[in-house]
Amino acid sequence: MAVLIRTSDLPRARRHDAWRSVVCDTLGPLDLRIDAEAPLRGEIGFGRLGAVGVGRIHTSTPHSVHRTPSLIRRDNPDHYRVVLALDGSPRLEQDGRRTVLQRGEFAIYDFTRPYELGYDSEVRLAVFSFPRDRLALPIDAVAELAALPIGAETGAAALAVPLLRRVALDHETYRDASAARLSTVVTDVVAAAVAERLDQERARPVELPDDFRQRTLLLRVRAFIEQRLGESDLDPAVIAAAHHISVRYLHRLFESEDTTVAAWIRQRRLERCRADLMAGGTQSVSAVGARWGLPDSAHFSRLFRRAYGMPPAEFRRAHAMSHEPATALR
Repeated sequence: MAVLIRTSDLPRARRHDAWRSVVCDTLGPLDLRIDAEAPLRGEIGFGRLGAVGVGRIHTSTPHSVHRTPSLIRRDNPDHYRVVLALDGSPRLEQDGRRTVLQRGEFAIYDFTRPYELGYDSEVRLAVFSFPRDRLALPIDAVAELAALPIGAETGAAALAVPLLRRVALDHETYRDASAARLSTVVTDVVAAAVAERLDQERARPVELPDDFRQRTLLLRVRAFIEQRLGESDLDPAVIAAAHHISVRYLHRLFESEDTTVAAWIRQRRLERCRADLMAGGTQSVSAVGARWGLPDSAHFSRLFRRAYGMPPAEFRRAHAMSHEPATALR
């Protein structure tokens, strides 16, 4: 993610014009409204995650941006935006609905219609932009939810909020191939969270394509597995029951990913064990395995050797030796 502007790097006299230029040229076209006498402090960064634009904004200066009818007539990209409040309480208004987001809440809004996004105090925001056709939801359905808060309490939103936060904070660490895949994950999870929020507003569920439902179900299953990797009795029957599906259908979900349920659980457990061994510490190798659902130390050692080419104890020693600080010659 490139830092487009950091006001501390600019002379005070140039800050307002530079900020306006970055906002309008990169995040706009938008109308920026700010007190000309207000001391402007902040930073804006922007990057791409496949088809998804990812922006980070940090500012302590009260101001607002407006998408006006005249700007829409001038240039009207067919996009949705999602804003996530990392810190602070931004306010968003569209179609007569006005909300003040709290930390950890997000909202969706339509870039093709007028809106206002403003801040009265210090905020840290993540802003995502993606083509409307990437969201597998009817446009009129999304319009019902524009500018309404979506929290992270339950369901797909509980997946969406931490995912959006991590993508915004770790964006520059992703390789191109991973970024392309993650862009699909981001849009799918956002769509699922929006659909669930719409279900709360409507008397009937939103109709979603079958392939979309399958992808979001797979995301929920993976999140369930991640949360329970330390449980040695985690198996397909437990996972299927928790999601009210048959074991057979669960296996079909993973077949679409060219893997199996058992292989996925094993892979994630070994990856967690590997990370713990690389981190060092005083915990025994067998305790590391048990922590991540592999209590049989001999079985754990065989699996680890097969995956990484050496037993876990040897792996820990080799990693520790390779990271010992060099000793100065005397």
